[in-house]
Amino acid sequence: MAWTVTYDLEEFRAAAGGFLCAHPVRNTTLLTVVSSLAAAGSGRYGAEPPVYGWWTGEEKGPAEGAFLCTPPYTPLLSPLSGEAARSLARTLARDGELKVTGVNARRETAETFASAWRDFTGAVSTVGQTHRLYRLDSLTPPDPAPPGRPRTATTADRDLLITWCEGFARETDAVRGDVTAQVDDKLGHDGITVWELDGRPVACAGISRTVADMARVAMVYTPPELRGRGYAGAATAAVSGAARAAGVKELLLFTDLDNPTSNALYQRLGYRPVEDHRVLSFSASAEQGHPS
Repeated sequence: MAWTVTYDLEEFRAAAGGFLCAHPVRNTTLLTVVSSLAAAGSGRYGAEPPVYGWWTGEEKGPAEGAFLCTPPYTPLLSPLSGEAARSLARTLARDGELKVTGVNARRETAETFASAWRDFTGAVSTVGQTHRLYRLDSLTPPDPAPPGRPRTATTADRDLLITWCEGFARETDAVRGDVTAQVDDKLGHDGITVWELDGRPVACAGISRTVADMARVAMVYTPPELRGRGYAGAATAAVSGAARAAGVKELLLFTDLDNPTSNALYQRLGYRPVEDHRVLSFSASAEQGHPS
């Protein structure tokens, strides 16, 4: 029973890809990040090289868990057994090459890892955000819909979308690194829908690449001066309906549980709760532990 850690994306995909694809809902974030890295290169999220790892419960057995880290983001963990989460904390603490400033995972896994991380390093954890994962059941578009129509964003929208993505990043802390690269990546696979009114974009909704018949809606944004008119809901419904029409079986999205408006909106559209995730931050305490 052990973790294997690598900087090689293709080695990781060969070893852990089957595990990730077998559980696309639970592993949605890891799958979509891997897909973006494969398409856009290792610098997709920042200058530092990504780190990957997988857990095997028995010698030479198949992967039963996985993690990846794309600095400056915290490590993303698949759902892990308690043993695997504690073993990962020990492995990363001993190695010391990866600067672990937090963790992002399903709540139980995040908390188990954080407890073990404190045992091995002395660092304490605080909750940065709690996210709820939703899965689309039956799409219910807004009725009546707001005025306007959806269309796929193009490079002509690039400057506006970069400005909007910067606003989204400031408000949610969900986007770090090179915002321009992230917009370009989504434009590269027609991954942004704008809601347009009288020829003017008034809101947008992004979507990930489809992996294992799964895609995830992300970066839903309306400028502050245009909010409260239903544009974001209409854009989300449009991008969701288009994905369903294209054959996407599992359509997902995350919300911040501290934002009751977005949680209510997505449930009105037909998204149903699956599970909660936590983003934890680590900081040094007076106590100092040592890897063992």
